[in-house]
Amino acid sequence: MQKSAEGILRCGTDASPKARTVRSGYYDFRLMSDMQQKRQLELPFSDAKGEARNTGDRAESLMVNETSEHPAGTERLMEQVANEGNLLRAMDHVVSNKGKPGIDGMTVYDLEYWMKENIADLSETLLQGKYTPQPVRRVEISKPDGGKRKLGIPTVVDRVVQQALLQKLQPIFDPTFSEHSHGFRPNHSAHNAVSEAQSFVQAGREWVVDIDLEKFFDRVNHDMLMVRVARKVKDKRVPRLIRAYLNAGVLEDGLVHPTTEGTPQGGPLSPLLSNIFLDDLDKELERRGHRFVRYADDCNIYVRTEKAAQRVLANVTRFIERKLKLKVNKEKSAAGKPSERKFLGFTIRDDGRRQISAQSMKRYRQRIKEIARWKFGSLKAIIEHLRPILIGWRGYYRFTEIPGQLTDLEGWTRRRLRHLVWRHWKTTKRRFKELVRRGVNPRQARPVAGSSKGPWSLSTNGAIHKALPNKLFERLGFPPLCVQ
Repeated sequence: MQKSAEGILRCGTDASPKARTVRSGYYDFRLMSDMQQKRQLELPFSDAKGEARNTGDRAESLMVNETSEHPAGTERLMEQVANEGNLLRAMDHVVSNKGKPGIDGMTVYDLEYWMKENIADLSETLLQGKYTPQPVRRVEISKPDGGKRKLGIPTVVDRVVQQALLQKLQPIFDPTFSEHSHGFRPNHSAHNAVSEAQSFVQAGREWVVDIDLEKFFDRVNHDMLMVRVARKVKDKRVPRLIRAYLNAGVLEDGLVHPTTEGTPQGGPLSPLLSNIFLDDLDKELERRGHRFVRYADDCNIYVRTEKAAQRVLANVTRFIERKLKLKVNKEKSAAGKPSERKFLGFTIRDDGRRQISAQSMKRYRQRIKEIARWKFGSLKAIIEHLRPILIGWRGYYRFTEIPGQLTDLEGWTRRRLRHLVWRHWKTTKRRFKELVRRGVNPRQARPVAGSSKGPWSLSTNGAIHKALPNKLFERLGFPPLCVQ
């Protein structure tokens, strides 16, 4: 059932200081409906007994049996979540992450004042189990390999509560996760995942099973997820609140659409919930003795032969689709050589060294072409817009063991900027004048300025390099990609 946005929002319009003290309209602590309050959290769930690896078309085992006992200290977990100190730490985290507002329009810059006025009420509402999350705001962003990724942006107050939950749930669940899971975990990173994948290849596992989960965050089964949460959390208010977040709905095109599956990307809690759900996959792969690496919904399994790779691809696909009720993308999932597959932006070469994948190099060039335009008015302004991208790219991809890749990209980027400047100068007269003004001999400048070659071809010319040297780009703030 769809609801109008008018029934959700009750935003104040008076921006005066007095009005701000009563702007509870930014966020409405509504009572949960009786139906939502009484929703069943723990459903019947039987673990199938494990079977041997080579079972043909027979159903795969669900997972290694886990204890259903609740860890000590979770009986009153909501008291820890709703503690004002915990909420303030969560607020600091949300503010530092910045981010866009949710459906109520409240920004992170308003959050500190709001929390000062309402933190006691927020804490009490959580303790009473009466807190109701608002729907998320639908946002779509472009995916690196094409298509759109759907995000759900919670309100900033909802983000605070999610972060407060995360701060207390992470220490409970994280120690139980597989050491081969590296996504969104303390003391783990994408670089850790790539290093582990590299170690498997260097140990002689020359085939990789690359599993791609189709729209994973949109297809997580709520009931199955909540069973896994309830195994370790005894305080029923916590699973009930998580369930409320999952069912909060999505505001899109002015209407609130119900959410019956999935964990919308965009909130602090979503990565932990995804790891909780996919921990079953990790445990099953460990039970079978596989060498694997998982980062969020990216999973690679390393084997020694092509035959084994094809068998594992079929068996693991069957497990994921039958037991986890997820869908494996048949077009993107495959068995192949590590040098032919990409993992988190890198490729493992046949000699065992890691390098930036060809797809990542291509996306970098496309991104630079999109941004490096003369619409910013000057070379300095263009470099200022490129600088955050270059620094971010260097920070992640300097992990490559082929530094020549970064050197080549750095040179290509400067060439792109020279190409832009040459196009901007346009006429032969101006090009000649600019070259001479920048120290190029007139006899050398004249044939270059009048050349019929295109700007990209001429961007490697010695005269243009002298007029626009590397040191000029450094003075304008161009950060090097390759740092020894």
